[in-house]
Amino acid sequence: AQANGSPVLVLGGRAPAGRWGMGSLQEIDHVPFVAPLTKLARTAEATDRIPGLVDEAVRVALEPPTGPTFLDFPLDHVFMEAAEPERDSPPPYDPLAAPAASDGAALERAAELLRGAERPVVMAGSGLYWAHAEEALRRLCEELSVPVFLNGLARGCVPADNPMFFSRARGNGLKGADVALVVGVPMDFRLGFGGSFGDDTSVVVIGSAAPERPHPREVAAELFGGVPATLDALREAAAGGADRTAWLGALRETENEKRAAEQEELTDDRAPLHPMRVYGELAQVLDRGTVVVGDGGDFVSYAGRMIETYEPGLWMDPGPFGCLGAGPGCAIAAKLARPDRPVCLLLGDGAFGFAGLEFDTMVRHGIPVVGVMGNNGIWGLEKHPMEFLYGYSVAAELQPGLRYDLVVEALGGHGELVSKPDELRPALERAFASGKPALVNVLTDPSVAYPRKANLA
Repeated sequence: AQANGSPVLVLGGRAPAGRWGMGSLQEIDHVPFVAPLTKLARTAEATDRIPGLVDEAVRVALEPPTGPTFLDFPLDHVFMEAAEPERDSPPPYDPLAAPAASDGAALERAAELLRGAERPVVMAGSGLYWAHAEEALRRLCEELSVPVFLNGLARGCVPADNPMFFSRARGNGLKGADVALVVGVPMDFRLGFGGSFGDDTSVVVIGSAAPERPHPREVAAELFGGVPATLDALREAAAGGADRTAWLGALRETENEKRAAEQEELTDDRAPLHPMRVYGELAQVLDRGTVVVGDGGDFVSYAGRMIETYEPGLWMDPGPFGCLGAGPGCAIAAKLARPDRPVCLLLGDGAFGFAGLEFDTMVRHGIPVVGVMGNNGIWGLEKHPMEFLYGYSVAAELQPGLRYDLVVEALGGHGELVSKPDELRPALERAFASGKPALVNVLTDPSVAYPRKANLA
């Protein structure tokens, strides 16, 4: 949550205050443990303090930079009564009402760069999503003819079928840009620590708040404030710029060429399956409004490239921290929040080992999430690099062909095993039609490694 800037309030229990220090069951002071990872970490000192603390923790989590907060409640305070306190808390932060970046000179500089740019791009990430700036971004890109690339939770903030949206041409677009608007995403490993952009690219950083760490490369301007208002102000100030028809045409040609080059893998007939074949079939089954949750290594890396997203909030993954096991919980929450939407959980067999028994939670509570597993019987992100470097791997083997689908069936869900390509689509259709928590266990080729271009560290 901290690494992804997720505004989450975590509520914890605590041994009774009246017996603190006497050795109650699980008596431990949580606050020092979580304080380094949270924006606020407190203990309720009295029953009548609880409402105000909750209000404050929610407000702090939502204020830029967004992030997690933590409260714990001593058992005796929870079960005591208190008079309803007067609550004079300010309203939660509203990103749509936040004013634009206040640095007028930086805004003028950014507008001048964008207006004169012949090859501009937008690279936007999760901060755009938390700032609710998708409409402002769409206006800017469409009116100024600026191509946009998205990562993290920003996927879907510009629909995948919007003429300004690109994905496969990202390398060409970022390297070839003369001006790049970097919106709500740090220049971390996902952007080559700034090296994903060309040496001569002028980078304009836009976000809700200044980053804690310095940028890894020089930037031309920084605009920190309400992201929707800042993008609108920039759009208005940069109107009437250069003709970008040739730039857009070149990127679209690259995009189409790279998509065409994927067709061989998308229709690969090998068994066990190529991960790309899984996504080729899945694309024919997923509804446009499906919420997709990624939880895995190489298998989900393919998903990040192949899954098309059309609305904000329809893609979730572990974020830049990259931890495994978060997927089932996210999928449960997504289905509860949007019961009218299909929810598809994409996971590797390694990730299933962390939280796979949450399928029991789904069964007990009637939460029909459909899981699609890429089961290659290995820790792919570990095995392939070790073999490349040393010629062998250590502790990177899982049980090949393990019947995780039978585990889900034993828990009361629906299970499918897929070992051949022609079995996949019918299995997916049966799983989504079952009305139960389901797992489609797809045996995938362990020799296939995701063609990773970025250094992770």
